[in-house]
Amino acid sequence: MEQAAMREYHGEYKVPRGKLVVADLGLLAGKLSDVSINGDFFLEPDEALGDINAALEDLPAGTSHGDLAAAIRRQLRPDAELFGFSPEAVATAVRRALGKASAWADHQWEIIGPTPLSTAMHVAMDEVLTRGVGSGARNPTLRFWEWESPSVVIGSFQSMRNEVDDDAVRRHGVSVVRRISGGGAMFMEHGNAITYSLYIPQSLVDGLSFADSYPFLDDWVMEGLKKLGISAWYQPLNDIATDVGKIGGAAQKRLSNGGMLHHVTMSYDIDADKMLEVLRIGREKLSDKGIKSAKKRVDPLRRQTGLAREEIIRVLSDTFRERYQAVDGTLSEAELSAAQALVEEKFGTNEWLYRVP
Repeated sequence: MEQAAMREYHGEYKVPRGKLVVADLGLLAGKLSDVSINGDFFLEPDEALGDINAALEDLPAGTSHGDLAAAIRRQLRPDAELFGFSPEAVATAVRRALGKASAWADHQWEIIGPTPLSTAMHVAMDEVLTRGVGSGARNPTLRFWEWESPSVVIGSFQSMRNEVDDDAVRRHGVSVVRRISGGGAMFMEHGNAITYSLYIPQSLVDGLSFADSYPFLDDWVMEGLKKLGISAWYQPLNDIATDVGKIGGAAQKRLSNGGMLHHVTMSYDIDADKMLEVLRIGREKLSDKGIKSAKKRVDPLRRQTGLAREEIIRVLSDTFRERYQAVDGTLSEAELSAAQALVEEKFGTNEWLYRVP
């Protein structure tokens, strides 16, 4: 019987501020075969390229990113010097070739503009859409939130009594909801914040550490803010800062089906006095920030840009659209129904809200 031709795989990875790494390979009995790593990188001595190819040969196709990089490091001769790339970059190119990792351009992106929902519906929709991307039922999506009423959204692992002042919440008519991602509490009112969620396949961040995934997923935001005259950056782990103060924070959640949620809230015109009444922000929270006042820690976008909130959202949305060729999307009736069911079963219940008392 004639043996079937071995399928060829091709993957590319451009190292940020570095060089292009290309992986051409085949699969034989579920293992890497005929591996050829190439690109416009620099490598000394020439023979080290053979070391890299040999390190990858016969490895199982399901080898993790970390194990691929480790195999290359073990095989490289002591005097090898890699310029413009790394074993981790090679591992990413290999995993992209095999469909284990992906690039922004590999996906059709959608944008859902600001849609008014209750806060409980917003956090429920985050879970619904993340699961949808993980299962393949939805394209990767950027969704902007619209706030209907004053709200506090606490992190998945935060204590209600340690983070929220019950008396102030009742006095100001603030609703409190717990989200599925970690991180800190957020206080929002209609028109005072810009919040968005990214629903992505985990393949997009394959090989990136948690810390590196934050700035990677929000690089388009930094570009958009630059257009608005703001130079912003990530202050590890998850704060977005400028030279005059923090403007936002991010949080993430990875689901078992391969979907991933990354969402950000940026202050537009926050009522800092009310925020400090509603949230319990202690000295330990500020201890590594170099400041003594939580009020001075935040510097809203309205003051920094002088622009309307809607204009800032438009610039950010257009930046994402142009950069990733995104198209307009909508929430389906099935997604809205699924989110409403989650509110009733989970996010709107005291069992979920007080799961950490």
